[in-house]
This record gives sequence, structure tokens and C-alpha cells, in this order.
Amino acid sequence: MRRRLVISYLLLMVLVLIALETPLAATLASRETDRVRADRLADATRFASLAGPALRGGTPGPLDNELRSYDALYGIGAAVVDRDRRTVAASESWRPAPGTREALDTALSGQQASGPDSVWPWVDGPIVVAVPINDGGEVLGAVVIATPTDAVRRAVTAWWLALAGTGLLVVLACVLTAFWLAGWVLRPVTELDAVTHEIAEGDRGARVQHRLGPPELRRLATSFNHMADVVSDVMDRQRAFVAHASHQLRNPLTALRLRVEELGPSLTDADGRAEHRLALEETDRLALVLDALLTLARAERRENQRFTVDAAAVAASRVAAWEPLARHRRITLRLAGEDGPAYARTVPTAIDQALDALIDNAVKFSDAGGEVTVTVRQHDGGTALEVRDTGPGMTASQLGQATERFWRAPEVQNVDGAGLGLTIVAVLVDASDGRLTMRRGDPGGLVAGLWFPAPAAPAPADSGPADPGASARDDGPASPLEEAGAPASARLPSARRAARPARAAER
Repeated sequence: MRRRLVISYLLLMVLVLIALETPLAATLASRETDRVRADRLADATRFASLAGPALRGGTPGPLDNELRSYDALYGIGAAVVDRDRRTVAASESWRPAPGTREALDTALSGQQASGPDSVWPWVDGPIVVAVPINDGGEVLGAVVIATPTDAVRRAVTAWWLALAGTGLLVVLACVLTAFWLAGWVLRPVTELDAVTHEIAEGDRGARVQHRLGPPELRRLATSFNHMADVVSDVMDRQRAFVAHASHQLRNPLTALRLRVEELGPSLTDADGRAEHRLALEETDRLALVLDALLTLARAERRENQRFTVDAAAVAASRVAAWEPLARHRRITLRLAGEDGPAYARTVPTAIDQALDALIDNAVKFSDAGGEVTVTVRQHDGGTALEVRDTGPGMTASQLGQATERFWRAPEVQNVDGAGLGLTIVAVLVDASDGRLTMRRGDPGGLVAGLWFPAPAAPAPADSGPADPGASARDDGPASPLEEAGAPASARLPSARRAARPARAAER
């Protein structure tokens, strides 16, 4: 944009300079030519006054001496011819030049002749003037002078170079002024673009200075800031509503579950006990949905403050935490990858919550005897983590919808879960400037990949607070909800959690 404005300003200035300097250059050339031509006409007129007696008497008289002196002094050739075009007297340097015949024809007809009208630097022809010699109204002959134009061309060239230099200075001043003017006009636009990217990257407090640039752009900056304030307020209200609604619904839901659970001993028939069990499972599933909504709201609201964590240590702790559940379901859960630490720059709890959701999915959807492999390695200037299972996997269309909120594959509608696990993973990965990829495994299963950027320095000196998922827990696999600090009233009762598999997130 700046380049376009500068080019438009410069083009306009060049056109104005051409429109002004071209006529001025032509005028200067004509002026220099007219000055020389007027001097030559005056000299020719004086010679014509001296040539009258020479033509009448047939003797040159003092005319020869005048012509020789004139030639020696100015280096200009001149000649006197009669009406029959015979040379009566001539200087030593006199040579007929182009245009001499036409000038003599005009002079012998009784009129003065001079040409050309203007001397140009690239034309080296002489200036030829001719004056008739009259005697009582009768033309006796003519005086013709051919003047070299070297001096005139040098003078015209000097004037033109001065004009060109002045034009270049004007163009340079125009360029500097154009850059300043374009910068002044575009500074609000540039800042608006930068602030837009900052807001898109998560800094919702970024705003544009509204006192820069023209009044129209100042009003635009003010309107943009107002729009950003409104959008930020709406987003805060929306996330606060989700968080508050999830929190407020947990207490009555917990009370409802306890009341339903107390009804169990009073049920005697098998159908009633089965319905009682299904009701308890539905309340558990609803509790997971509320906790996942709260976790998602917190993840989206969290500012993009990043810490350096050891992804290998976090992965080892999560594998150790989920290994009892995997063993209970007769699934092999193992950790693979490079030895040593693998540092990554992420938002708090991003890696452990993402691994919790992915490992939970892998264990949940793998059949007995299956295998789940968690791999950690350094790749593409960052740290890559991969969770590979031997379950049924997903189709191409399902992979495209897997991170949508509350989406679940048709064939797993009856499996416990809320459909928010991968959504939370996507939010945390995006907030960390990372990447989430999912693809079908070979020969089967699902491969979920995470990539996080490496820190600027390899040592985790700025790792900040300890990652909650950095160590294994004694009470078995913890869900992402507990990682996010959900209140205890929202979690499953400890006795119930010990009797049934942990469920954190699902596809």
C-alpha cells in the first residue's frame, strides 16, 4: 500500500514536471537561438550598407577588410553576392552551408532570411542569415552569414542540465514527502493490521491508537476499538455463563445422584435394579458433560501465557497414571521415543490434559488385547507426541468432524462420554501455537499427533509452576476436569469411581 501511494505521488509529480519543464526547455533554446540570430542580422545589415558601393562600382573597397576582421575576431564566415549569385567578397572561413541557397533566395527577393528557429543540442547545423542589399528599391545582391552553433548548443545544454537537476531535486523532495505522507496516512492502517493479528492470536486486550493519521482513519480506529471491546465483552459473558451454569448445575446434580443411589437398596426386582443402574450412569455422564464444559470455558478464557515443560516427563507420568486402567481392560499401554528430555513451550496443563483425553480415547475404544503406544520425539523444530491405538479408527469424514463440540461417531453413541474431549485438546493446542493431527493407522486404529514449539533456550529455566500432570497419582487415572481444578462436588463419588473406569474425554 505504501509503495502504491508513493508511486502515485511520484507519477503525478513527474507529469507536472514534464508539463512545466518541456515548454521551458523549448523557450530557452529559442531564446538562445534568437539572441544569436539577432546579432547576426545586425552584422549582416551593417555589411549590406557597406556593400552597396562595391556592387555599383565593381570594386570591393573596404568590404574585404571588414569581412577579414570579422572572421578573425568572431570566427564566423560571411559573403557578399550579387543578384546573379556571384561572390563579390567573402571571408577566409566562408563555406556554403546547408540552408544557404534557401536564405539567398529569400534575400534576393527583398526579404531578410534566418534559420533555424531553434537550435537543439543534437543538431549541429549552422545558423544562416541573409540580408538583401538595396539601392533605391532595387536589390543589388545579398549578404549571407553562416554562424556555427557550438556555443549555442553548449548554452542550451547547460540550461537543460540545470532544469534536469532541478527536476531531480524536486523528485527527490517529492519522494521523501510522499514516504512521510504515505506513512502518516497508513500508520493507523498498519497498526490496525498488527492489532488485528494480536487479537486473533489471543491478546484480546490489544487496541489501536486512535490519535494517528487522518480524521477518517482516526474514526475507523475508534470504531475498531469499540467493536473489539464489545466482542471481548460478549465472549467473556458467554464463557462466564458456561462456567457459571456448569458450576451451579453440579450441586443439584450431585444431590440428585445421591438420592437416586439411596433408592438402590429398596429395589427388589431385577428390572428395577437395571433401571436404577442406568439412571446412575446417566447422572455420571451428565456430570462429565458439565465438567468438560467448565474445562473448555477455562481453556478458552486462559490467556496465552506459555511455560517450558518437559514433554517426555509429562508423557511418562500420564502413561503411568493410565496404566492400571489399561491393564484392567487387558490393553498394553507403553511409552516409546527418544531418551532424554523433550522440552516444549505450551500454556499450562496443555500436554497433560491433551494426553489424558487422547489416551482415554485410545484405551476406551481399543478391544481387549489391543495396544496403545505413546511416542515422544523432537521434530520440525519442536516436540511431537503421538498416541497410536489399535481400535476401529475413524473414517475420513469423521476425522473432519472429530473436534466439533458434542460430536460423536454414530457407532459409539452408547459409549460413555460428552463429545468434548478432542475439542478441549484442539483449544489447548491452538493456544500453545501447536498442531493437532489425526489420521488412520496402518493397518488400523487411529493415530493422534500433537506438536508443540520448542522454547528459545533448551533449558527449562522459565518453566514456571509445576505441571499438574508431571507426576503419577495414587488414585488412578485423573481426568482433564480434575487437572483444570474442578471442584470436588462435580466429580464422581470416590466409591463409584473406584468401581467403574475413569472417563475423561471421548471422540
